[in-house]
Amino acid sequence: MNFKEIHIGQLIEKRVSEKEIDTTRIGKFLNCTETEIMEMYKSKDLSTEILLRWSKLLEYDFFRMYSQHLLLYAPSNNSLNQNRVKGKKPSLLPVFRKNIYTREVVLFILEMITSGEKTKSQITIEYRIPRTTLDNWINKYKI
Repeated sequence: MNFKEIHIGQLIEKRVSEKEIDTTRIGKFLNCTETEIMEMYKSKDLSTEILLRWSKLLEYDFFRMYSQHLLLYAPSNNSLNQNRVKGKKPSLLPVFRKNIYTREVVLFILEMITSGEKTKSQITIEYRIPRTTLDNWINKYKI
């Protein structure tokens, strides 16, 4: 899975195919026509409300695709420490830890190392994963 370029419509279409859900059922659940469903499959992005409904219908968290993208490609931001240092008020929004890597992300990173696509140093620099974390993954998954 390429988390850098996410085409949510294609991913939804794949899941519908896997689950073998009839277009009529989808239309009733989403309150839309077959034409609108086909347009969603072609769409690179969808509103969060529609994506939430798709996630419920297909029993799959499509939002996680975007979370994985943030883990891999968003700039490192330690906002908690920055707020304290600069004297800014902390955000009223929930604060999530960025350093929680799913098994899929770990395996994705390790596959790049084993295939020779990237070196440990490249992974450390490009994805900002600490070298010790990377070494722990390698030991844990015995690659």
